[in-house]
Amino acid sequence: MANENTAQAISFEEFPIPSYQEWRDTAEKALKGASFDKRLITKTYEDIDLQPMYQQDVLENLPHANSLPGFAPYVRGTSALGYQDKAWEVAQELRYATPKDFNEALRADLERGQTAVNLVLDQAALMGEDADDDVGEDMGEGGVSIDHVKDLEQALEGIDLTQTPLFLQAGAEGIPVAALLFALMKKQGKSSQTINGCIGMDPLGTLARDGHLPRPLNGVYDGMARLTRWAMDNAPKLQTISVQGHPYHDGGASATQELGFALATAVEYLRQIHRRGPSIDEIAPRIRFSFSIGSNFFMEIAKLRAARIVWAKIVKAFGGSEEAQKMSIHGRTSRWNKTLYDPHVNMLRATTEGFSAVLGGIDSMHIAPYDEVAREPDDFSRRVARNTHTILREETSIPKTIDPAGGSWYVEYLTDTVARKAWEIFQDMEKEGGIFEALEKGIPQQKIAEIADKRAADAAKRKAIFVGTNMYANVNDKPLQTITREDALAFQAQRARELVAYRKGIDAGACQSALGKLAEAEPADVVETAIMAASAGATLGEIGKTLAAEDTFDTVMKPIRIHRGAEIYEALRQAAKDYEDKNGEPPKVFSANMGPIPQHKARADFSRGFLEVGGFHIIGNDGFQTVEDAAKAAKDSGAKIVVICSTDKTYPDLVPPLVKLIKDNDPKTTVLLAGYPKDLVEGFKQAGVDDFIFLGGNCLGLMQKLQETF
Repeated sequence: MANENTAQAISFEEFPIPSYQEWRDTAEKALKGASFDKRLITKTYEDIDLQPMYQQDVLENLPHANSLPGFAPYVRGTSALGYQDKAWEVAQELRYATPKDFNEALRADLERGQTAVNLVLDQAALMGEDADDDVGEDMGEGGVSIDHVKDLEQALEGIDLTQTPLFLQAGAEGIPVAALLFALMKKQGKSSQTINGCIGMDPLGTLARDGHLPRPLNGVYDGMARLTRWAMDNAPKLQTISVQGHPYHDGGASATQELGFALATAVEYLRQIHRRGPSIDEIAPRIRFSFSIGSNFFMEIAKLRAARIVWAKIVKAFGGSEEAQKMSIHGRTSRWNKTLYDPHVNMLRATTEGFSAVLGGIDSMHIAPYDEVAREPDDFSRRVARNTHTILREETSIPKTIDPAGGSWYVEYLTDTVARKAWEIFQDMEKEGGIFEALEKGIPQQKIAEIADKRAADAAKRKAIFVGTNMYANVNDKPLQTITREDALAFQAQRARELVAYRKGIDAGACQSALGKLAEAEPADVVETAIMAASAGATLGEIGKTLAAEDTFDTVMKPIRIHRGAEIYEALRQAAKDYEDKNGEPPKVFSANMGPIPQHKARADFSRGFLEVGGFHIIGNDGFQTVEDAAKAAKDSGAKIVVICSTDKTYPDLVPPLVKLIKDNDPKTTVLLAGYPKDLVEGFKQAGVDDFIFLGGNCLGLMQKLQETF
């Protein structure tokens, strides 16, 4: 009872609230002379300095600080009730090459938690090619191969599109695949008025990724405007324009670059379609943005919230209503940071990314299966990815809180900062004449390459960490076994035979007549006439080529270099495996541990972790008392590389004689030293030490150098 009375008598008011300066003075004392800025302020690739602490006063000058969910500028979401009103769509991509395989996976997953169809066309279809065109490895690459209505019918067999949203990634051209889709719906007796989702055209995203469009942009924009206008009248719940940030993100861009370039793309589409008739209020709701979600947890939350702020500002500047200012956002977990080695870590990465996306307020999402970067995902990997959605939705209680990140001093400040920096990037693109002109000049490509180089440099020094790849690598781990589809040329040949059989079963005369009518159709009738052609048996490629018959040139530019951050290290592991396959044993490093275990263990363990990143197997021991014993053991091991591990205090007496003995035994032996005693480095180099292993050293560079000794 006495304790209870004491507790009741104490209040927070009795404790003085320290000022920021008082806290900083205390923190600097704790740092014992180390730089406050270097130790406690984090610099990001977005050129933002993250402070160690944020206080309420950061909200005072934020224009969106008092905004509410469901109200412009929609930083807190476009719905007043958040996910209590409607949960995000579980829109998992299923990148199977054949319509049959796609359908089997889709039907299974829709019964187990997936709520939307997310159909990605293969590279051949995205470029408007049929199976009997010269498409080579593009057939079945990256998505499902669709040539005609029957292919699409097989892919969507058993799926009620009046009840299930459809997200179809159409690349640069939307009319050909839309014609197949609506021909199928007519065949099934279903009204286009009932379809919900997006047939997303993104020609500039395609151009940024591939560096090529098969026709000039003006013709593409004509098609985008015609499909958009048709959808307004015939499919009011269907979006027709996609703005994808993925090509920028997958090239190594910062969050603000991805956002700024995507917004510049959206403005280009707004302008181009508006010039062709539709109003801003008609166009803006037809746009669906798609962003990659990276591993910088709070940055990604801020990116999505900032996207809504800037988009609302842009649409408002164009004269759009508050309703038109709402932003539709699809998210997909990053491909850039996924790894082939220790692949199950990808599950953890995707989980945190999915969490960021939900806190940021996405409307639909693809959480990547852990094996996505290596192969067609299997049942297990698809299930884990799909169930991650379910856990986020059902077990975390996130949907019960409207905008759970809202009000956080850190998140709100970061949201505002990201919005401002993305706005600056967007304005820079406008000064160049727009995103297309900037891409032609190579400006986004160069800006992204600069950030990608910084990321690579940080990964090389292990400031940026890929767990299981450049840090905590398991040298006995095997990479994901890449399950490739059948030989690309054989697959194309099979698909070509299927197309020949299909053509034998249609009325060729009626098909050619329908294509002739399409070639002569008035602009307002193009989509409807294309649907008639698809119903008559025309293929996706035939419809696309008919629409582009008068085009005289392609659109070509330098693409963004799409890559994964871990690839540079995975190449090291592959080289080590190639060595093992050739020589019957892995590349080895002998660890010359000097003295008792407490004397050498810390550096021996660090060196082991450092070298295993390069696929080297370490020959360890409990330590040597003499340099003669260590040198003999190194020679007997047969290793061509030796790392000396002990303490700075013992190195002056150990290193010169030990290096001499090792080099006398074999002058070609590479000798490394664990540590970097600055005052002794030059002397040790003269004694024969070839390189040093230390915290902050260039791990990638040293591994590449050592592998040259193979």
